Order: sequence, then structure tokens, then C-alpha cells
Amino acid sequence: QVQLVESGGGLVQAGGSVRLSCAASGRTSISYAMGWFRQAPGKEREFAAAISRNGGNTYYSESVEGRFTISKDNAENTVYLQMNSLRPEDTAVYYCAAKRATNSRVLFTRSYDYDYWGQGTQVTVSS
Repeated sequence: QVQLVESGGGLVQAGGSVRLSCAASGRTSISYAMGWFRQAPGKEREFAAAISRNGGNTYYSESVEGRFTISKDNAENTVYLQMNSLRPEDTAVYYCAAKRATNSRVLFTRSYDYDYWGQGTQVTVSS
């Protein structure tokens, strides 16, 4: 079992930046591919960013590419999401997710691929 705890959310003005963190605890001796998803009020949860187990491969949704950066610190069992040039439409609860991965270079973009989820952290972008 792996427990994921997100932090770093809050209220930010449009054009501002926020960095989310997701700390993993539990059976972290097994490495995981990680992802960030988000869910806005009244909408389905959607993919935002993903990173491979070794941190060498990343992928972003079209809506965040060029503004968000996902990174992974395996020594600290933490994954980050640096969010720049924020827009009001980025307002959502952000969730990190972990997928046990035998292949160190594969990443995952579908929510049902993931094994573990954090509780989410709210990001609100004011106009």
C-alpha cells in the first residue's frame, strides 16, 4: 500500500504560479509512475500531467502544456507540479496518483491505470 498526500494548493491570481507537492509513504521501495489529474466543479476528472518511474519521460495535456511542469524526486518519494501562468479555468481540485510500473520509462494518462490516489488539494485562480 502507498499513501499519497498532496499539498501546496491555495488561492492565486491569474498569471501567478503555484507548486504542488505529493509525498508518498508506505511501500515506497517499489517505484511508481506518477500523474496529476484535476477535477473542476461539475466536470469529470481530467488528466493534466504524467511522469515515468525514472523521471525521464513526461507528458502533458494540451490545456497545460507549456505552463505546467511535472517532476519527481525518487530519493524523497515526492512528485511535484509546477504551475505557471495560471488561468481561472485551471481552478480545480488537483489529485496525484501512483501506478506501480515495471518499466521505468512508461507513463500513464488514463485515470483507471492508476493504483493509488491522494485526497486532493484545491487550487483556485482568481481573475
